[in-house]
Amino acid sequence: MSTQHRAAVLGSPITHSLSPVLHRAAYAELGLDDWSYGRFELDEEALPGFVGALDGSWAGLSLTMPLKRAIIPLLDEISDTAASVEAVNTVVIGEDGRRTGDNTDIPGMIAALRERGVEKAESAAVLGAGATASSALAALARICAGPVTAYVRSEARAAEMRVWGERLGVDVRTAAWERAAEAFDAPLVIATTPAGTTDALAAAVPDAAGTLFDVLYDPWPTALAAAWSERGGKVVGGLDLLVHQAVLQVELMTGAAEAPLAAMRAAGEAALAAR
Repeated sequence: MSTQHRAAVLGSPITHSLSPVLHRAAYAELGLDDWSYGRFELDEEALPGFVGALDGSWAGLSLTMPLKRAIIPLLDEISDTAASVEAVNTVVIGEDGRRTGDNTDIPGMIAALRERGVEKAESAAVLGAGATASSALAALARICAGPVTAYVRSEARAAEMRVWGERLGVDVRTAAWERAAEAFDAPLVIATTPAGTTDALAAAVPDAAGTLFDVLYDPWPTALAAAWSERGGKVVGGLDLLVHQAVLQVELMTGAAEAPLAAMRAAGEAALAAR
């Protein structure tokens, strides 16, 4: 009898998550018939009890908000990548029960940009200052040669981004959100804000803009992404990030040498089209 292997995504809210679609598509393509992937609505208070009750069938967890930092005290170790931003989105559970945390958002961002031909940037701009913005800075630390300007809504947020910059070795400058349209002069712009936040900026997109990486995927395209494409700029979307980080998760959890990127992306696109 085959051994069952379980994995799941945890967070709140979680009903919108495409992770089950992506991981199940990978399992089907890889012939992993004894693997299953679920979805659990959990907040920080419920997380310790859930993790403590995991049995030997569990191989991995995906974490979304608000659990990426709450999971850390419950782990045996975390990778340097996860430690750099104090955020874990992936837990690999060994046969001995040892729980190891990692962060696939950061290499996922780099892989999504590379797929669209963006290997390096002379400078960059980040819209927003939340948890995703810190991951964006960590990714930029590896590919951006010059300064990064973060456009934020408060001095407190600006201070946080400057601290992250010092920690990650990135030359971070900050500017008020009211000046966010100035970001479009940068060759690479990463939008990390919630849905609707950048809609008013769409009219300010210049002709022949550089590259926009908008981390949203639903609704898609965002008003900003649509305007960017219309004016001849290159756009990397949230589904690109989601698929690439999920590819890395599947490889970490299952031990597969190469997760099926094309099949996972097709499944994600079909799921979004059906919404």
